[in-house]
This record gives sequence, structure tokens and C-alpha cells, in this order.
Amino acid sequence: MKTIDRRQVLAGMGLGMLGLALPASMAWAAETAWPTRAVNFTVTFPAGGPVDTSARFVTKPLGEMWGQPAIVDNKAGAGGIVGARHALNAKPDGYSFFFPAIHHSVLPSLRKDLGYDIQTDFEPVGSVARFPIILAVHPSLPVRSVQELITYAKANPGKVSFSSSGTGGGTHLAGELFNSLAGVKLQHIPYRGSAPAMQDLVGGQVQVMFADAPSALPFIKSGHIIALGVGNPERSTLAPDLPTIAEAGVPNYEAYSWAGLMAPKGTPPAIIKKLNHDLVTVLKDPAVGPSMAAAGAEPMPGSPEDFANFLDSEIKKWAKVINDAGITIE
Repeated sequence: MKTIDRRQVLAGMGLGMLGLALPASMAWAAETAWPTRAVNFTVTFPAGGPVDTSARFVTKPLGEMWGQPAIVDNKAGAGGIVGARHALNAKPDGYSFFFPAIHHSVLPSLRKDLGYDIQTDFEPVGSVARFPIILAVHPSLPVRSVQELITYAKANPGKVSFSSSGTGGGTHLAGELFNSLAGVKLQHIPYRGSAPAMQDLVGGQVQVMFADAPSALPFIKSGHIIALGVGNPERSTLAPDLPTIAEAGVPNYEAYSWAGLMAPKGTPPAIIKKLNHDLVTVLKDPAVGPSMAAAGAEPMPGSPEDFANFLDSEIKKWAKVINDAGITIE
């Protein structure tokens, strides 16, 4: 019978221990090596819009940081549904992500045929950007503050109208939230996009608009419309002298558009953690903030947990507004 040397036994034990440790070290290597090829990012709205612009502000430096292409793929349609369905079918391998927007927190209360659940079919990576909504009026309306608008609207029920980019959109719901919290009834006039809605505000066909900052700021600066407040929870860096609507007389008012980043369900947690770290790094870069501000956006860095909680609160908030206002879409 062959005798086994003690040194052989110890060597075998060492190899066995090394074998037990191997999966963990391999997992760490995989985490630190990611990404090793191009990463795809689906944007659920057309090129050139605020969500697309913000996506490109972060994907470009991310690609440079990784030394790998960060590819933006626009899949627009049906208010963000087309892009979300496309993202749903992507492999959860850490190479496919998508940028949801405020629409994805509103749609669950408006549509029953989405084909996906934004909270259970995707993993949150982090918030990306906030797009301030500005309450603006035509100069012919005899109000110059939020409180004066409320007083005037109550004295003239049904005679003050506000335009929006479309029924169920962020600028519409911002107005309905104002109606609810301020106890007024501004009449909603929907348009097919922000541009025609702003055009009729400038022309005086409507008196009020809860407008996205990129649409409103040029006309505010030119004096064609007058800004009364911003829907941010705190004053906007884009218009620091403008009070929030909450501080101007409507407590608890908070309404703004936003964009975030999500991954297909099942994406490795280590990759989500690393992507969030890199995303926050980019959003906190002093060079990124001014670039985003020029496009009417504000960086909104946060953890995956922060974004999950934010998304949940947005879904609940807009569900109540939609239900209270009886909003439906065909």
C-alpha cells in the first residue's frame, strides 16, 4: 500500500482551500473587469429631447471612463411604452440598460395594457436628472405672484386656462396637482407637444402653463411670459431668484419631470452597484452640471435604493392626482 507523505496531504488541503476561494475571487475579477465590451442604453424618447440629451451627457463620459462604447439607442413611441417593452426583452447580462422618465410613473395609472411592470420587471440603478417645471403666465393676466393667481382663479372660476404638452403628461399633471392643492380650477387645454402649448401661451390664447424649463426660460428672459414659481422641492439652479411654488403659497407642492436609469430584472447586483458608483461620479463632476443646466436639466445623483423609493412615491402621487381629476386617455 502506497504511503502518503504529510507534505502531500498539506499541499492537497491547500489546493482544496484555494479551490473553495476561487469562485469568490472570480466574481471579484468579473466585477472589476466589467464592462469588457459595448454597453447599450435604451432611451424611450426621441433624439434631441430632454431625456435623450441627459442620457448622452452621462453615457459619453461613462464610455470614456470604461474605455468601452456606451451606445444610446432611441426607441420612442407611445409615451415611453415602446422603449420600456424593448428594454424588458434585453438580456440581464449587465450590458443593457434603459432610461425611464416621469411618464413611466404615470402610465401605470392610465394604461392597463403596458406589458410590463416598471417596479418588478426592472432593477433601479439610480436617478439621473431633474427637469424643473415653471409656472408661467401671459402678461395680460393681472397676476404677478402665485397667491395672486390663486385669488384671481377663485374669483373667476372656469375662466383661466392652462396649456400642456398633452393629456397625462408631466406638464398636465403639474397643473392638476396645483388645482388640487390650491383649491382652484384652471381649465386644461392639451396640445400635441410643448412647442405649440408654449406658442399659444406666448400668443395669449391661454393664460397659464406649467412648462418645462427649456421651453419656458427663453420666453421668460425675453419678457413674453412671466414666471411665478418653480415646482422643485427647493429653488432651481436654473432660476435661483424664482421661489418654489410651495414657498410661494401652495404647501407640499412638488412637480418636475425627471429621468433615471434601470436594468432588466436579474442583472448582477455587483454590476448595478458599479454602474451606480460610476453614474454618481459623472453626475457630481463639476464639468457636467453646467452642461446639463444649459439643456434645462439638473443632475440628480442617488443610490439604487433612493431611486426605488422615489419611483414608488411618484407612482403613488400621480395615481392620486389622476384619480381625483378623473383623467383618462384613449
